[in-house]
Amino acid sequence: MHLARFPRLRLGHFPTPLEPLENLSRLLGGPAIWIKRDDATGLATGGNKTRKLEFLLADALAQQADVIITQGATQSNHVRQTIAAAAVLGLPAKVFLEQRVSGFGDEYQQSGNVLLDKLLGGEIVAHLPPGTDMQQVMEDYAATLRAQGKNPYVIPGGGSNPIGALGYVACAQELLYQSSQQRLRIDHVIHATGSTGTQAGLVAGFTATNSHIPVLGISVRAPKARQQENVWQLASRTRALLGVPGELPRSAVVVNSDYVGDGYGLPTPAMQEAVELLARHEGILLDPVYAGKGMAGLIDLVRQGQFRPQDNLVFIHTGGAAGLFGYRQALAP
Repeated sequence: MHLARFPRLRLGHFPTPLEPLENLSRLLGGPAIWIKRDDATGLATGGNKTRKLEFLLADALAQQADVIITQGATQSNHVRQTIAAAAVLGLPAKVFLEQRVSGFGDEYQQSGNVLLDKLLGGEIVAHLPPGTDMQQVMEDYAATLRAQGKNPYVIPGGGSNPIGALGYVACAQELLYQSSQQRLRIDHVIHATGSTGTQAGLVAGFTATNSHIPVLGISVRAPKARQQENVWQLASRTRALLGVPGELPRSAVVVNSDYVGDGYGLPTPAMQEAVELLARHEGILLDPVYAGKGMAGLIDLVRQGQFRPQDNLVFIHTGGAAGLFGYRQALAP
């Protein structure tokens, strides 16, 4: 597995810290909980998409793209980081936002990531209703730009394709190195899973190195069977891109969808508790859509006794604290 053969830019601050959550671990009275600070990647408040964008935008430059197109939910962390990365490269970014969440007023529609999207120079081409085929919308718009002589590069939602997933293959390698340096045995890696690229990259990276570290994705959107299938498909394609022989075992992809609540981006009491616990006991801000629900799952599973007391759990903080400002109505003390 040789990541060096793939084009890659340097957009983030790596390696991100791997730190113990001593107060939370003591509070829960369970296994040792660690946090991988991918909220600290440095690109316009950071987040996990920066890893993916290092490979995706390198591919865009290799294809001589002159405009970047992507999409996401209204408060998308991916959209914000894509616009920021495009700004670094001097490329215009055209984005489409999907109204997956309603009922939070102007703050949700205009503050948080949306404010940053505009500040960073992105153009919001359209704000579309839920259920829109966003990929098709982007492809149609790209065709229009090509007819105008442009050379657009389309990035899927979440940057989740095999090229983007290479960012989390790199993260898996980074974790293995850090755990070796810190003499830390990692028993489980846990994170929020949505568009699947983060989990697929981790699974591809860990299985390709025979490290046998299990990855648990706490789904923020899809039911378990569908999410597991989507992750398995992308992880398999990522392994193929890397040239890893053999079929990926289905058992390597594990998803828990018990913490979605009423739907994507909709607050839950468990998410609110997780956000408050990390803020008040560790000084760490989680976002309400991804990391908040992922941590809610981890906390509940610890309370249920799903892990051994001697285990070391690594939670990957995927970033997105800017989105908190769009959820003031739900989160204000």
